[in-house]
Amino acid sequence: MNSLVGLGGALAILLLVGGAIGCASRRHFDWRWLGFAALLVAVNDACLTRIYGLLPDVIGGDWNWQGKLLAIGVTLAIAAMPAFGWRRCGLTVAQEPGSLKASLPIVALYCAFFIVLALAFPSEGADAEEISFQLTLPGLEEEPFYRGILLFALDRSFTGRHRFLGVDWGWGAALSCMLFGMAHAFGFSDGHFSFDVVTMALTALPAFIAVWLRLRTGSVLLPILLHNLGNSFSLLI
Repeated sequence: MNSLVGLGGALAILLLVGGAIGCASRRHFDWRWLGFAALLVAVNDACLTRIYGLLPDVIGGDWNWQGKLLAIGVTLAIAAMPAFGWRRCGLTVAQEPGSLKASLPIVALYCAFFIVLALAFPSEGADAEEISFQLTLPGLEEEPFYRGILLFALDRSFTGRHRFLGVDWGWGAALSCMLFGMAHAFGFSDGHFSFDVVTMALTALPAFIAVWLRLRTGSVLLPILLHNLGNSFSLLI
């Protein structure tokens, strides 16, 4: 029940913030895609929680292997729909010409951010399962969702763009980063909502870097690789 209430709170914030932005710029707003983005968040949450515990955990382990794999499968299925498309969602290994060279400073910044975090918050030790999980599934699940299909849906909802740092930014990028941060920092338990500002900042900031890489390269490949590497620095340093 706590998970459902937390999800409801996150969706309410998305719809309220998104609706306010849309009302301020109605010519560049499609409410139907905002609603579909909210539905995507709900479906992703259901997958990660194994339909809120209704599905048995047949894989087992200390980490959410089954929930992540289910979410990956559903994300890929949605990306294959005609309204989306794998390449339009960035689910491709092809990179925009010249983008890899341009991305090198941003890649270095991303790695430096997580190295600093690893040094500031050292791990107490990790077993083989944790290392295997962090090197694979977080990036493989979260990047195709947040920087793939969710960003695509939000970009269709908010079509206005502003050129900055070599890419075209829209409200969809900001809202996808907000939702990524809230997935880690916002929740409901013991009868009240909770929000961790520090966690929000430490997740939303690299999310913006990942969005820049996605927009510049046209692919989620670099964000996936860097996401898993960043998660693993604290386990390896």
